[in-house]
Amino acid sequence: MFIASAYAQGGGAAGSSGFLVQIAPLLLIFVVFYFLLIRPQQKKMKAHRDMVGNLQRGDKVITGGGLYATVAKIEDEAVILEIANGVRVKAARHTISELTGKPVPRDSANDSVGASGKSGE
Repeated sequence: MFIASAYAQGGGAAGSSGFLVQIAPLLLIFVVFYFLLIRPQQKKMKAHRDMVGNLQRGDKVITGGGLYATVAKIEDEAVILEIANGVRVKAARHTISELTGKPVPRDSANDSVGASGKSGE
């Protein structure tokens, strides 16, 4: 009863084409994961690393904790951030999540405002 059905399945030697057919879906899944998940994440990490490496004094940033701050000083592995007038905190460089603005040069800022500090006079 069971032996007859076992012989009927024809368990001959599997060829190399059978192995390729079995492994092809796994390879396809890996390729899809690479292009949809791994590669974009690597690009994002590289962009973040470049952004943190190019920080300058006066840059407006957002930290990983959600604080809006201005870069006051840059150290090796940390930055001093000014979160309010006279309020400075030290944060790890990698916790800077976003650069919101670069400092405006003083010459271009003074061109639009007159000597008295009021525009239009």
